[in-house]
Amino acid sequence: MNPADTAFVLVSAALVMLMTPGLALFYGGMVRSKNVLATIMQNFILLGVVGVLWAMYGYSLAFGPDVGHVIGNLDWVGLAGVGAEPFKAYSETIPHQTFMIYQAMFAIITPALITGAWAERMKFSTFLVFMVLWSTIVYNPVAHWVWGDGGWLKSLGALDFAGGTVVHINAGIAALAAALVMGPRKGYAGYGNGTEAFIPHNLPMTVLGAGLLWFGWFGFNAGSALAAGALASSAFTATHLATCAATLSWVGAEWIHRGKPTSLGAASGAVAGLVAITPAAGYVGPMSAIIIGMVAGIVCYLAVLTKVKLGYDDSLDVVGVHCVGGVAGALLTGLFASKLVNSAGGDGLFFGNPGQLVTQLIAVGATLIYSFVISYILLKILDATMGLRVTAEDEVAGLDITEHQETGYSL
Repeated sequence: MNPADTAFVLVSAALVMLMTPGLALFYGGMVRSKNVLATIMQNFILLGVVGVLWAMYGYSLAFGPDVGHVIGNLDWVGLAGVGAEPFKAYSETIPHQTFMIYQAMFAIITPALITGAWAERMKFSTFLVFMVLWSTIVYNPVAHWVWGDGGWLKSLGALDFAGGTVVHINAGIAALAAALVMGPRKGYAGYGNGTEAFIPHNLPMTVLGAGLLWFGWFGFNAGSALAAGALASSAFTATHLATCAATLSWVGAEWIHRGKPTSLGAASGAVAGLVAITPAAGYVGPMSAIIIGMVAGIVCYLAVLTKVKLGYDDSLDVVGVHCVGGVAGALLTGLFASKLVNSAGGDGLFFGNPGQLVTQLIAVGATLIYSFVISYILLKILDATMGLRVTAEDEVAGLDITEHQETGYSL
């Protein structure tokens, strides 16, 4: 066991934990003022909900001893046997409990990402039930496939350094299912008789949230090296450079298309770059990272523009940024990955191994199909039993007061 590695991963876990309130601010600034606290609450409460579920059984299902290459067993329920000694299949230099709590932060922020798709219209009670179910039967199996010892995609050789498939594609495609099942917000421009333009109420809050996400993402990506060494440094560098490039390419595309650069575009571009570099961070060099970021900023910007034409209301662009950005990053990993960066990884197409791109396609496809289908079914069942949406009157009044009896700002 290595004290430096343990300290590094624990600090990284704290950074990833900070990403959830950072996401809350990012999303909170983009909704109307009457929904700011309800939006923040849906993110913040998941620290408690998923944190407890993870200790009770989530970690065991995601990372426990393999069952059929698709799920972990229940040997580690209640964190039984998850203690101070390393579990060598995941890391030889940090306590098993350190690895567990680090992964807990990933399990928390992943469902939080979905909340942006239904912002301003979902019942809090149904939200809680959906999140318990989704974390249990969608997140945990996919995490096991990709990262768990014996998982079928891990055994296949799929590369996902810090969560392109497990986190971003998984949450992003579930967000699409949610937007389709729930329908658009009342009065949303571009749908039926909708004429209301939904304007972010506090962009400084959104930019602050993006900054906290950027900061915390170093724990997300560099921390996934699970050791304080050269690979962590490489992943840290790749993460920063890709994010810089995506910020510039999104703003550039927006400037050309709309005639004006915006702070929301800069913040969104940064998040798109962070998403896209996540699967690749520990496998690509600095110049490859910049290319990945440049591509992500443009592709995600174009994806966001298409949502009205495709007929769904993804309130805060979870699909365009996280699903599309995650897919782009996973596939670009299949092009730019190099064993010169990480000998435990693989070479991509541009380094002589076209098979890696095929493997990445399989991982992307499996995650998209599984997460969308199960999420759609769960939402349909909950809509029929509990109801997904608040009433039209409550939606007009705002969820802060109708769901939580509080307001974000004094009148």
